Amino acid sequence: MRNVAVAVGGQSIRLLELLGGLSQLTYNTVSCAFRRPFNLRELIRQADHIGVKSISIAGVAAVFTGLVLALQTAYGLSRFGAKAYVGIIVSLSMVRELGPVLTALLVGGRVGSGITAELGSMKVTEQIDAMRAMGANPIKKLVVPRVLSAMLVLPLLTVMADILGILGGMVISRYEFQVDYQLYYNTVTRNLTLADIVSGLGKTVVFGFIIAIVGCYRGLETVGGTEGLGRATTATVVTSAIAVIISDFFLTKFFWWLEGW
Repeated sequence: MRNVAVAVGGQSIRLLELLGGLSQLTYNTVSCAFRRPFNLRELIRQADHIGVKSISIAGVAAVFTGLVLALQTAYGLSRFGAKAYVGIIVSLSMVRELGPVLTALLVGGRVGSGITAELGSMKVTEQIDAMRAMGANPIKKLVVPRVLSAMLVLPLLTVMADILGILGGMVISRYEFQVDYQLYYNTVTRNLTLADIVSGLGKTVVFGFIIAIVGCYRGLETVGGTEGLGRATTATVVTSAIAVIISDFFLTKFFWWLEGW
């Protein structure tokens, strides 16, 4: 019993340390983001690294998510003679939940671990200490461009994922269940509202921030050489995935509250 209590206490302390460190880094990042000079070139470079190189991953996942979602939905609706409404379910599911969350998880696994590996290697080789010694602010030069790029790029990737997922659902509905393209299109456009789109894209801004800030924090806190770098990279993927899923629940409740307000 004592060992269980010690283990729970240790995990609680580490969780509080993580939350405290992330809060401090968030404050410093927001403070530095509005100070001159603004490094636009680095922002564009990070946007290319985070966004353009993640298009294939997000695109393939979105297409097959739409295919599977339409397949399962149409089988269920066919029992009630309601196959014509598969477009409503696919579009709402992709735009509100599956598009934002799946894109965030995939991009977070790729980008978050990459950010941690990059900053962690700079930390263990004392490049960040050298940067501070020269009077440069590591938060301003390293963290801010990555956080802003992730917040800007993830909504664009999600828009692409939503479109591809809905189109994938259209294809499977037509060739597996003979749902006319025009009927599918009409059910989507008539039932998908601006609030649905804003809800999904609003989440991705927060998801992008979470992924980048967790990756940067783990990278800047890396200790123990290459072995510690491996642990930090793994911790980034796990932490960002859990944070995205938890925040998705609260963001969904928040947007539903806004719509009913």
